[in-house]
Amino acid sequence: MADAPLRIGILGAARIAPMALVRPARSVPEARVEAVAARDPERARRFAAKHGIARAHDSYDALLADPALDAIYNPLPNGLHCAWTIRALEAGKDVLCEKPIAANADEAAQMAEAARRTGRKLVEAFHWRYHPLAARMLEVLASGELGAVRDVETRFCIPLPMPNDIRYRIELAGGATMDTGCYAIHALRTLAGAEPEVVSARARLLRPEIDRAMAAEMRFADGRTGRMSCALLSARLFAISATVRGDRGEMRVFNFVAPQFYHRLTVRTPTGTRRERVAGDASYVHQLRAFVDHVRRDAPVPTGPEDAIANMRVIDAVYDRAGLRRRGA
Repeated sequence: MADAPLRIGILGAARIAPMALVRPARSVPEARVEAVAARDPERARRFAAKHGIARAHDSYDALLADPALDAIYNPLPNGLHCAWTIRALEAGKDVLCEKPIAANADEAAQMAEAARRTGRKLVEAFHWRYHPLAARMLEVLASGELGAVRDVETRFCIPLPMPNDIRYRIELAGGATMDTGCYAIHALRTLAGAEPEVVSARARLLRPEIDRAMAAEMRFADGRTGRMSCALLSARLFAISATVRGDRGEMRVFNFVAPQFYHRLTVRTPTGTRRERVAGDASYVHQLRAFVDHVRRDAPVPTGPEDAIANMRVIDAVYDRAGLRRRGA
C-alpha cells in the first residue's frame, strides 16, 4: 500500500477544494481524489462531474464509510471541523483539515487526542508552510545575518465586502482572526520559533462578536516583541507580509501565504539590500506531497496536531484580550 496512490475523499463541495486539493492532485501521482460528499447530494454530483471525481456520496456519513478511501480532506466551515474530523479519524481515515483546525484550542486538543487514540494522521492545512519560501525565510533567520531578532510583525488583510458570507457567521466560528488572522499568527509563531503571550488586542466589528479586523500586540519570554494584524474588511484592503527586525538588519517578505502567484523576499543590512524570489510549485502541491509522505512513510510535518493546538491557543488569547468570546464557546 505504501506505493499505491493515497485515495482521498472531500468532505463538502467547498469553494476552496479545487485549488487546495483537486488541481494539486493532478500534479501529485501519489494522491488521487476519489469521492466527494455535500449536504445537497445534487451539488456533490455536479461538483464531481465538473472536476472529474469518480464518486459523489449522498451524505458525509456515506463518504466516511467508503472503504475505498484512505484519507479525508475537510474544508467544512470552522465550526464543523472538530466533529467531522473526529468522525473521520474514528472511521479509520487520515485527515487533512483546513485552517484553522478548530473553533478553539479545546476542540483542537480533542482532535489531537482522537488522532492519537485511533493511530491516524491529522494535519492542519497551512499550505504556506510547505512552500520553499517558508524554508528560505527560516534559513535567513538561522544564518544570523539579521543579528539578534528583536521584533516580528505579520499582516494578512484582504477585502471581503460580503456581510452574509459564512466567514462572518459566529455559529460557524467565523471572524477575521479565524480566517486570515490564523495565518498571520501561524507565521509569527513560526518565524519567532516560540510561543507568544498576547499583551493586547483591538477588534473592529462587523456585528456583535464578529471581528472584521483585528490587531494584537505580543511579547515573548526572551523579551522579543510581536505584532499581528488581519482583516476581512478594513481601510487596509490588501496586505500580506511578514517582517523580522534584528539588531543588524531586517527581512521583509511580501505574500508569504501564496508565493506561487507573486512574492518578494528583501533583506536589508549595513552591507546592502538584496531581493530574492524562491522557485517552487503551488504551495498546495507541496502540502499534498508532504501529507502523502506523512501518511505513507511517517515523514514529519510542521503543521501537526501539537502545532495546531498551539496556534489555536494564541487565537483564543487574542479574542480574550479583545473582549470577545472565543469561537465555539
